[in-house]
Parts: sequence; structure tokens; C-alpha cells
Amino acid sequence: MNKLFVFLLCVCCQIGLSAHAQTILVVGDSLSAGYGLRQQEAWPVLLGERVKQAGYPHVVVNASTSGDTTANGLSRIDAALSAHRPSVVILALGANDGLRGQPLKAMQGNLDAMASKASAVGARVLIAGMQLPPNYGPDYTQKFFATFATVARAHKAGYLPFLLDGFATDRASFQSDGIHPVAAAQPRIVDNIWPVLRPLLGKPVAGR
Repeated sequence: MNKLFVFLLCVCCQIGLSAHAQTILVVGDSLSAGYGLRQQEAWPVLLGERVKQAGYPHVVVNASTSGDTTANGLSRIDAALSAHRPSVVILALGANDGLRGQPLKAMQGNLDAMASKASAVGARVLIAGMQLPPNYGPDYTQKFFATFATVARAHKAGYLPFLLDGFATDRASFQSDGIHPVAAAQPRIVDNIWPVLRPLLGKPVAGR
């Protein structure tokens, strides 16, 4: 085989691996998929812009699907990890588990399994927590909220207690369904995630 061809092939492989290693993978539900919004308005897209502005070489891949539970996420995370080989995985699932009153032990097990799979491929993990409205009862809502912290501690992962912190009770920040944030609220989600994500990214490129 031509030596020049082999050399170029190796270089291309190294470039490809480097690019994959600089991916931030978001695995979430409709809150991350941009339900009711234009694609460019969703917070993962805005997060990608924040990352670039801060001088990091990472790109954000949004693998979120509306309606997903943690079980759905677990069923598809292997394919997402294989396809994108991320250096950071943001797990933003659980809201639909809670809204459907599903068993919290199962939710915790699913989150734990996803975090383990991400760690196994060398990715750092960020757990984005969620809260439920009080009508679900204090016992369930408190245990639901605590589940995210439990998983984060077990995996020494980055932990954001509440994805919608700071505007969850502001009716104007949500669409008519009262569940999905409007476009104007998406930057506030980025503001919540950024302080937790940034330490997982390493150093920005030179000159930033």
C-alpha cells in the first residue's frame, strides 16, 4: 500500500477521533428537544453557541426526544454513544417519569445505568435534575428530587439540581401548556447549566 496513502489515512483517523472526543451529547426529553420552538431556539443549540464563545472546541449534539422517559433514554443511549463518542454527556431525563408517577427505583436504576454507560466510554457526566409540582404529594416529590442527586453522587458527576431553576413559577416563561419553556426562557436554562458544565470541559483553546 502506498506509504503516503497510509500516512494520510492515519492523519484522517486522528482528526476524526479528536472531533468525536470534543462532543457534548445531550440526552433529554421535550424540555431539551425544543418542543414548540424553532430548532435554533432550543437551549442545546444556544449552549453550543456559549461553548464556542467561551473558546472551547466542543460541539453540542442534541439527542433529545419529546416524550422520553429514563427507560426510553436507556434503550437508545448505546447507539448515541457509539455514533458520537462524546467527551461529556448531559442526562436531562426524568420529568416524564415523574409526571406519570412511575416508580422512582426504576427511574434511579435507568439514570444510573446511563451514567455508567457514558463513563465506560470515557465521557464525563452531568445530571440535570427536575422538580415536580406539589400536587404529586410531598413524599413522592421530595424523593423524586433527591434521586438525581443520589445518582450524581454515585458517579461523581456534575449536578444541576433543577434545570428550570429561577423561572419555574413564572407563567410568562412557559408555553400555553404550562410545561414547556418559551424561546425567551431558553437562555436561562443555558445560564443554569453553564457553571456546572464548564469545569467538565477542561481548558479553552489558546487566546480565550
